Amino acid sequence: MKQPLGVILAGGQATRMGGGDKGLLRLGQSTLLGHVIDRFAPQVAGLCLNANGEPARFAAFGMPVIGDTVEGFAGPLAGVLAGLDWAATKGADHIVTAAADTPFFPGDLVPRLQMAAELAGKPIALARTDNGRHPTFGLWPVALREDLRVALADGVRKVVQWTDIYGTAMADFPTGRFDPFFNVNTPEDLVLAESYAGRLS
Repeated sequence: MKQPLGVILAGGQATRMGGGDKGLLRLGQSTLLGHVIDRFAPQVAGLCLNANGEPARFAAFGMPVIGDTVEGFAGPLAGVLAGLDWAATKGADHIVTAAADTPFFPGDLVPRLQMAAELAGKPIALARTDNGRHPTFGLWPVALREDLRVALADGVRKVVQWTDIYGTAMADFPTGRFDPFFNVNTPEDLVLAESYAGRLS
């Protein structure tokens, strides 16, 4: 399997954080999104950001910004579809997605997702820890984009509702001192992230 493209999912409304772009919140000397890019970029053949609204607010990051093609904030699957459509224009076979508010995800996310899919003989792989599945961190084949488009049109919104149709492979990651897929949803989570970043420095 060749190196996939990476899609950072930032299309949510961040209601528990009071709205706005969580990825632009400061964490240490960078932003949440900056930390995600630093971890993700070495693992993929190229990156884009799935975000809705005015793309110019992300201009400093120097990557393509693609919005959902499904109206009404349809959730992570809409971002996956936008990423698959973008990847199709690049001739890519797969994408890997990561959430913009998860600054500590594993540096070997991509190869372990690929290995899980190959060993299980499944088209899709999702990350998993002791805390359960992490459905915004997955390997997705471009070949399934039309299936996903139909599912979204039919009202499917939950990631696992769609992925379970295909018998998804799971890539298991150790939890360690904290779950590497810890994501920042609230101001309290941001304080926790600062403490975790201090442990890693």
